[in-house]
Amino acid sequence: MMKKTLMVLPLLLLLAGCSSLSTNLSAQRQLRNPENLYPVEVSFDSRQQSLRWDSIQVTLMVGKESYPMRRTHLMNNRWEGFVPVPAGEKSSSYFYKFSYDYTDFGKLGKGSAASRTYKLQIVD
Repeated sequence: MMKKTLMVLPLLLLLAGCSSLSTNLSAQRQLRNPENLYPVEVSFDSRQQSLRWDSIQVTLMVGKESYPMRRTHLMNNRWEGFVPVPAGEKSSSYFYKFSYDYTDFGKLGKGSAASRTYKLQIVD
């Protein structure tokens, strides 16, 4: 049993070392506004040392629609955007998709990650 655990441990450490984490920084309840656009912000952190931070593109996914997000001024790991919620709707579900480049033994590789799904509630 101990021998099997020791064999799997390096693999687990490797996977943990490359893990990425996104954090939704937005309020999950917002007051209805006349534009029907609600601000959201997300941060992205990774322990993947080969990740090329300047290549990260973040997309806000709302249903089947996608909306590009922009990098927050003076922050290299935060992005902001707007969730559209039609008039009369009381909520909307969304998630963040991260696309990035990384260096893989001198070659450029492509990677991606996605956040969990969040639900924005609109309060009248």
